[in-house]
Amino acid sequence: MYNYEKRLQYPVNIKIKSPKIAQIVLSQYGGPDGESAAAMRYMSQKFAMKNPKVAGLINDIAVEELVV
Repeated sequence: MYNYEKRLQYPVNIKIKSPKIAQIVLSQYGGPDGESAAAMRYMSQKFAMKNPKVAGLINDIAVEELVV
């Protein structure tokens, strides 16, 4: 159903390692307001929808949040 290719859209070259910036980036993905939390909220809302088209749309949004 889903096809994921693990390749970057643009090349990444890290010249200076910064733990502070790494912590900020990680909080965007895994924190309470991050991508995975948003995806889980969308997934749980999907099951409350009575309209199957709206549930499908919310499912697509959740999958997009997970793939990012």
